[in-house]
This record gives sequence, structure tokens and C-alpha cells, in this order.
Amino acid sequence: MVEQWCIRVPVQRGEEFRLALIEEGVLDLSLKVRRDGALLLLPVTEEREEAVRDNFEPLPERLVLPRHELVGGIAIMQDNNPADAAKILSSRPSLHTVLYAAGVVSGEHRTREFKVLAGLPTTRTDVIEYGHRFAVDLSTAYFSARLSSERQRILSQMENHETVLDMFAGVGPFAITLATRAELVVASDINPHAILLMLANLAQNRTKNVLPALADAHRLPSEIPFRFDRIIMNLPLSGTAFLPDAFRLCKPGGMIHFYSLVSKEGEHSRIISRLGGVTAGERIVRSYSPVEWHAVYDIAVGTHDG
Repeated sequence: MVEQWCIRVPVQRGEEFRLALIEEGVLDLSLKVRRDGALLLLPVTEEREEAVRDNFEPLPERLVLPRHELVGGIAIMQDNNPADAAKILSSRPSLHTVLYAAGVVSGEHRTREFKVLAGLPTTRTDVIEYGHRFAVDLSTAYFSARLSSERQRILSQMENHETVLDMFAGVGPFAITLATRAELVVASDINPHAILLMLANLAQNRTKNVLPALADAHRLPSEIPFRFDRIIMNLPLSGTAFLPDAFRLCKPGGMIHFYSLVSKEGEHSRIISRLGGVTAGERIVRSYSPVEWHAVYDIAVGTHDG
């Protein structure tokens, strides 16, 4: 045990005080917070007017790992550092490979180049997400694990038996997730490697109400003879060009979820309004750079001619 200054607060207000002390920079993060009856003892790094001395259990020293993103059994680093990659691999038993992202997502197939830094020489992995399993190959088809909460958010908004179109479906994570509530999901992508992985994912998740389509999204309005209750548009770098197609494919009263890289709030409001939509919500999905972020527009579609 270690003796340290601490403040004693009611348990029901413990989180409030803990966050305030962190913001002040005085919470001693090396020691474990302790409960004493109806009070919580928060260790602090300096003597304060209300502080008393007490004993605390030290926390195990935390290994600080280099920055990385996890996708199934793969860690993706932004730095080409094999030594750091080995450290990440040894610290996480669930990992089999550490990759360096040698390029950015590009091309109509939305692929990027990777270099293996540690572990097995592969870009393939399985991702478990809310009870679904997705086979992924990061070098041949787009996949973002960071959108898992978005998939659940949209699922929670759906009514039973909706018809859904995913215009840029990739390996099928949105399509398979939303299929649990939808009547039919049409999952389109221009990348044949993505469609092959999607077919495998549909089989292993036993999903039977998703129709895969290898297609250019610009051609969908002329190839699909009906409209949809809900449309997913996850093409952040160039999706704006496909918005008119989405409006033609959406039923009056339907919803479009449009993901885009933006640098200001309301960046796409004018074109959405011009096409006959109303922005029902705009939210940040994740940061992209100091001046840009991925946003999602939830667009309510009004009466329109197709």
C-alpha cells in the first residue's frame, strides 16, 4: 500500500469529481480509487484544503503502446516501425499481424497498400461485431471497424420490413446488420473482390434477404425498378456525386444516410435542399485531420419526381 493525499466524496458523485480532478491534472493515476462505505477516496498528487492522507493500492504499470487501429486480428500502424510493431504484437494475444498503412484509400475499388511489419504475412482477418462475423481482406476491399456503432444506430432507427439499399456495400457489414430488421437489402459495390467477400459473409452469417449486386452506383436508378425506404451511402471521399442517384432511388418519406468528409458544418446542406431533402441530423463520426472530419447526414426525402 502507498500513502497519498486524497479527497473523500459521496459515491454517487464520484465520477463527477473524478473527471474534474483529471481535468485539473491532479488525480493520481498511478493509484487505485478506493471505496470506504458511502464515500469514494480519490487520490490526488498534491495537498489540498479538503485533502486527507490515506493508503492506496498501486495500479499495475501500464504499457504504453504506439498508436494503432485494430481490425479483427490485425493492427494497423501509421508509422513504418518494425520494432514498435513487434511490441504491439507481443502485447495483444488476439493479434496475428501488424501492418503499416503505406498508402491512402484510393481508386473506385477503395483499396490501399499495406506492408507487413510483424506476424503472419496476410491482410485477411475475421471481424466479430455485435454477433456477426465478417471476413475482411484489407488490401482488396474497403472495411471500417470504426463504423460499428453507426451500423447499430441506424438499425435502431429502422422499422420492421423496410427495403434498404447500400450503394457502396463493401464486404457487407451494413447490409448484414440491417438485414436483421429489413424485408430486403440490395447491397451494391463496383469492386468484384468486395462482392466475393460479401457472398462469403452472407453464407457464414446465414443471411438470406440480402441481394448482392456488382454494379456502378450511377447505373442503379436505371437497373432497379423500385424505390427504397432507406439508403446507405458510405463513400466519404466522393459520395456527393452520387446524391442525385440516391434521391431517385429513395421513396418519398424515406431516409438517406450520407457519409462525407467535410471541413465545416452544413457543408452539403445546399445540395441536399436542392435535391428535395431535409437534413434531419448531422453528426461527426470520427476525426480525419485537424481541419476535416467524417460526418453523416441523415436526410429525410420529400416528394420528388424520379
